[in-house]
Amino acid sequence: MVSLTAQQKELILDYCIGIISDDDNAEIESLIRENREAAQLCQKLRSAFLPLEALEAERCPDYLVERAVLRVKNTQAGEAQSNLEKLLTAEQRQGSNRGWFRNEIWGHLATAAVFIVVGGIIVTSFNVLTSYARHSNHRQQCAMQLSRIGSGIHQRRAENAGAMPSVALAGGQPWWKIGYQGKENHSNTRQLWRLVKKGYVKPGDFLCPGNPSGQVVTANVKNIQNLNDFPDRSNVTFSIRIKCPKSVRSQSAGRKILVADLSPLFERLPKDYNKPLKVLLDDNLLRLNSVNHNHKGQNILFDDGSVEFVKQRRIGPAQDDIFTLRDTTVYEGTELPSCQTDTFLAP
Repeated sequence: MVSLTAQQKELILDYCIGIISDDDNAEIESLIRENREAAQLCQKLRSAFLPLEALEAERCPDYLVERAVLRVKNTQAGEAQSNLEKLLTAEQRQGSNRGWFRNEIWGHLATAAVFIVVGGIIVTSFNVLTSYARHSNHRQQCAMQLSRIGSGIHQRRAENAGAMPSVALAGGQPWWKIGYQGKENHSNTRQLWRLVKKGYVKPGDFLCPGNPSGQVVTANVKNIQNLNDFPDRSNVTFSIRIKCPKSVRSQSAGRKILVADLSPLFERLPKDYNKPLKVLLDDNLLRLNSVNHNHKGQNILFDDGSVEFVKQRRIGPAQDDIFTLRDTTVYEGTELPSCQTDTFLAP
């Protein structure tokens, strides 16, 4: 029987706690059926996590997690080394009894080896659990930030006769040039930047904690009130809904998606605004979830203020892909939805 790889063990952990992607789900279920080690690991993990179902999730600061893991590593390594040294010293003192030494030393060395191996297993387990705890904490923080963005939008609407913070956008205008401050700026992040300028939402709330590339807008940015958009692409790691030009206010049933974790289609944009944007859809881009949460899923902010973490991109009875437009396979950064029911979050 072939031993499980570190990646397979991590996927089994994701499977047991219900955060595995649909593509990996079938693969892991097959592995568990066919591999005894995988089945045993899955059973042990589920048994270990069972008592946690009765507990409410709490935020765990990253520095506490990292401090705990470092202490475990140091403790296990120190204890293993200390035990080995003590055993060897004791045996050397009994050097006159060579027969006893030869017979017993292997047993003690084996015991020391067990300490080392067990220590390694514990550290590995903590590393896996720490990774899960960190990702879980990031999802919770991200959801709270999106809730605050939703509150800012609601407050802005209440003070503006129910109108959403929005900017004019017509067909043929580039919505992907985040940070461009020229008069012809048409970035769709301008509407969220207004929330920052008016003090409805803090700049840091537009950075998902699971995306390390984000940089908060600092107070020393010159003439911040005169900017038309976020200073840079790195200042916002969420994607915003682009409205259909024909959309009108309606009282139709159903929630609308406003903001979500960064679209996998537009993770990288040209830094030179004079260069064209061209994204060609392929099977990989059609399957990927947001990079913000290691492609495990994405948090979504709805117009009623609720936030949900979903493991797939297709939402609702129509299974509408929130990151793509219908019947569109090439994106040049000027495309717009043709109807209100075609949700499109970009960039």
